[in-house]
Amino acid sequence: MIRFACDYGEGAAAAVLALLERTNLEQTPGYGEDAYCAAAAQRIRALCRAPRADVHFFVGATQANLTVIAAALRPWQGVLCAESGHINVHEVGAVEAAGHKCLPLPQKDGKLTAAQVAEAAAAWRGSDSREHEVQPGMVYLSNPTEYGTLYTKAELTALHAVCRQNGLYLFLDGARLACALASPANDLTLPDYAALCDAFYLGGTKCGALFGEALVLTNEALRPGFRSVLKQRGGMLAKGRLLGLQFLALLGEGDVPLRDTPYYLLAQKADAQAARIAAALAARGIACTFGAATNQLFFSLPGDVYTAISRDFALTRMGPEQGGLVPVRLCTSWATRDEDIDALLAAL
Repeated sequence: MIRFACDYGEGAAAAVLALLERTNLEQTPGYGEDAYCAAAAQRIRALCRAPRADVHFFVGATQANLTVIAAALRPWQGVLCAESGHINVHEVGAVEAAGHKCLPLPQKDGKLTAAQVAEAAAAWRGSDSREHEVQPGMVYLSNPTEYGTLYTKAELTALHAVCRQNGLYLFLDGARLACALASPANDLTLPDYAALCDAFYLGGTKCGALFGEALVLTNEALRPGFRSVLKQRGGMLAKGRLLGLQFLALLGEGDVPLRDTPYYLLAQKADAQAARIAAALAARGIACTFGAATNQLFFSLPGDVYTAISRDFALTRMGPEQGGLVPVRLCTSWATRDEDIDALLAAL
């Protein structure tokens, strides 16, 4: 079985494994208070040009999402998100279990607009029964979105402005941020994210790490007590150095430009492999619903073709068959091999 169902099916990139092995028998303090986590955090601050930012490491994205939201919001507040947002549809109510409600808004290509956020904030303020309603306290985005689409710098700037005007935190889920940064369609940099978001993270799980996400807190209001919330939500890894080490391996040290790091190059490969598949699908008359900006492709296959392909290739089915067509998602990864793509295209 060749798997295109997700982008975290493989283990870890060679640079990560090499550094983990080289440091395996070292003794370090626990809970992320080691020199490797400190060095990784400093490297991330430098890449973001955010010397005052706090950096915290998590094992996974759901853990990062619920912890940030739990730390930022008061008990009566909720988080605005796209109806397709990961926290709304794919985290089994983790945010609600932490005591806050997801407030979904209609999406277009997986994205929210500044106008929608302004309207939602105004609707709460103008409601005669607002003291009985969940107050919006944050806007959650993901980039790339759940459909592989990208926010532009202009869109994120507008969202930042409307959040400031309405007293909302802006939190960006970066589980696939590397694929956004490496996309030819991208116009945002890490310093842009640091300037425009109150919190965001660099995903490692889906870009060459065994596991790990690096959260960047730029809003000072979110910093007090954050490690206590991290511990309370089960996010403080005793062997925390394993997280710092992996980000050091992926992001490098010194003054190496981001474009020359394994983090960027691995994501660039994932994006390029998806673009290759998209071009081959287009040549066969199969259009990708949301384009091919990053490593996720969405398209439909005739039911009999999907059944035949599924014997040897794992794709994610996105809904019931309609009009004889099955909607599917395909993911490439940092480790997707040319020969696996050749086999898929030959089977099609």
